[in-house]
Amino acid sequence: MNEATISTHVLDTASGRPAAGVGVELAVRGDGPDGERWSVFGAARTDTDGRCAAFPVLPPAVTHVRLRFDVGPYQSPRSSGGTAFFPEVTVAFAVSPGEHHHVPLLLSPFGYSVYRGS
Repeated sequence: MNEATISTHVLDTASGRPAAGVGVELAVRGDGPDGERWSVFGAARTDTDGRCAAFPVLPPAVTHVRLRFDVGPYQSPRSSGGTAFFPEVTVAFAVSPGEHHHVPLLLSPFGYSVYRGS
């Protein structure tokens, strides 16, 4: 199998719990004629465990992926000011054919971190 796959999860580090219901958009960019443009390729919401595992398998020409986490609706009710400091988090990364790429988001009210998981 030479296809790359993507999964993610969101953890709320302030509460120590998964972030359920966060919208996540998957966009792709490849080496073809449209290689400089991002195209939306899938979307999901985190489940009760904060995970999105059902994104489609990436097309073979894809070299870069972007995940856009719509964290504003999740963070705003938890914010003391009623508005999320980060309304969205966007992460772009390179992908390798035949590999699974798991990219978790660790989220807090005034910061976030991402990494390549397993």
